[in-house]
Amino acid sequence: MKTGVLCIHGFTGGPFEVQPFADYIEKETDWIVKIPTLPGHGDTLDLKKRSAEAWMMEAELALKELKKQTERVYIVGFSMGGLIAMYLAMRYKIDRLVLLSAAVKYISPVQLLEEIQSAAWDAIKGRLTENTLFHLYEYKLTKTPISSAFEFLRVVKMVEPYYRLIEVPVFIVQGKKDGIVPVSAAEFIYETIGSREKHLIHSESGQHLICYSDDCDDWFAQVLRFLKQAEQ
Repeated sequence: MKTGVLCIHGFTGGPFEVQPFADYIEKETDWIVKIPTLPGHGDTLDLKKRSAEAWMMEAELALKELKKQTERVYIVGFSMGGLIAMYLAMRYKIDRLVLLSAAVKYISPVQLLEEIQSAAWDAIKGRLTENTLFHLYEYKLTKTPISSAFEFLRVVKMVEPYYRLIEVPVFIVQGKKDGIVPVSAAEFIYETIGSREKHLIHSESGQHLICYSDDCDDWFAQVLRFLKQAEQ
């Protein structure tokens, strides 16, 4: 049986957010891996007049195409992509679900403040150009219209009532240093989702871009073992 993996990136992001994990999967398996770019996202953000429905539809079309090529499909969703992954898992037969920093709750004020303070401290010491987090937020803040932020919230609200209807085996990964999605979000999913088989691990050093965490190789391997169990 051919296996396919659909990876879905986050709000204001792009395929780069999940690329390290996709690369790992491609290196370790012969599976087909697809990462669609949601409308208005990618290298140049253009989120004006882009709707929650358009983002979900793009992921849905990618899933349908992958299903044509494979007999077994896993979905990996990062941040907002985790919500879209849950939506697809509810509507379609898939074999495994992986949620990375899934944004069912958003903004951990304490951690976000720590990261902003870190950027400010770097500025004081003349090293602001070295702080990639600062530039990531700066770019997103200047390129993200308020209307698209409301569309993101619509994704959250659309999926929220249906967590208990999702029964596919799920693996949840959450960074303890995440300044965007609080640690409690992963615990909330774990407690609420209807899946009988469910796993939750925390990355001690992981920030929001969890696929770039210092310990990513460890949890990459754990998630791959989880996915391969569907083939046994």
